[in-house]
Amino acid sequence: MNDKTINHIEVKSPLSWDEYFMLQAMIASFRSKDPSTKVGSVFVDSNNHQITMGYNGFIAGINESELPWGKENTVGPADQKYGYVVHAEANAILHAKGDLTGSRAYVTLFPCNECAKLIASKKVSEVIYLSDKHQDKDHTIIAKKIFDLVGIKYRQLEVTPKLLENLNQHLAGQLSEI
Repeated sequence: MNDKTINHIEVKSPLSWDEYFMLQAMIASFRSKDPSTKVGSVFVDSNNHQITMGYNGFIAGINESELPWGKENTVGPADQKYGYVVHAEANAILHAKGDLTGSRAYVTLFPCNECAKLIASKKVSEVIYLSDKHQDKDHTIIAKKIFDLVGIKYRQLEVTPKLLENLNQHLAGQLSEI
């Protein structure tokens, strides 16, 4: 008996590519030591292969105990984290081993204008972001203008209750097997 339909089961991933890569960016953000804002990014080529990833942190190899993680603005810039932190997108670009032309960037927080300049210079085609909590700040307004001027598409990924339910079920199943 040779029934070719026995092991042919229709299957579908519970995650879209966007959800999959945003989850990777979220995982990358867990590596950040920043106590207030953990950001992750993943760059993906047109074949849905990850090219590079990054998270926000201090310069690799620097003595972190010598630098501030605080953002209190009553002290000068030398005593705030902003002058020392390398953003997730910049870290990903710095560590990319290949060309980023035409890639998509998945970021947990909409890029600032400095990162937008890097993204545009690398000819990334699209930015998919999770949060736009700084949408009214100058650095985000400028970033969007940069993207608009060079034709980089950007859109927010909606996290649906179904995605969260699928993740919860999957993780619970994985943990029950330990």
